[in-house]
Order: sequence, then structure tokens, then C-alpha cells
Amino acid sequence: MKSQDTAFEGGPLDGRVLPILLGPTGHPPKTYKVPVPDAAGGPPTVLVYRRVPSGRPGKLGLHPGWKYAYAPEGGAGDQGGEGKLRWPWSKPAAGPVPGATPQGKPDDTDG
Repeated sequence: MKSQDTAFEGGPLDGRVLPILLGPTGHPPKTYKVPVPDAAGGPPTVLVYRRVPSGRPGKLGLHPGWKYAYAPEGGAGDQGGEGKLRWPWSKPAAGPVPGATPQGKPDDTDG
């Protein structure tokens, strides 16, 4: 498997460069989660880093690479916020539709 040395910004890993395994497309994962064991023996704390471009594209539009930025909010917002992969042809997530009539109340067209 291929790996790439990737820099980390912010959080406890600030300034470190770690080898990260690349996926089948040649890119590192979008999020990188680091479990940190609790000193008291409790559940581990999970640090979340998000993949961001490491710089601006050059004149030819080539991507300079990736780095990881610390996400203090944690895992919220991963893959659409539900934690599962959403495909464009999937049914929309269940929930109220803005502007829709609430259940059990007919549209009042007379005013």
C-alpha cells in the first residue's frame, strides 16, 4: 500500500508529519481520527482532523497536496451529518420539509 507524509495543523498533533495510507484514488482519507487513551482508564478521547488542501493550485491548476486541520467540534458533519454515506439518487433524509403543510392541517386557501 502507498503512503504519503502528511502534515497536521492545530490540536495536539500540530506541526507533526505522519505517514498516512492512501486510498484507491491516491488521496488520503477525508477525516483522520486519533483515539487518545484516558489516563484514568475511562473511554478514549477521539481527536478528529479534516483533510484540507495544503496550498493554492499553481499556474497549471495542479493540486499541491493535502494536510490535516484540527476539527475541535469532533465527528459532527461527517458524510452528511448522519454518519452514513448518502448517494445523489437516495431518498432524502426523513424530516420536515420547509414550506410544507403540517400533517393533519389542510391548506387554508380562503384566508
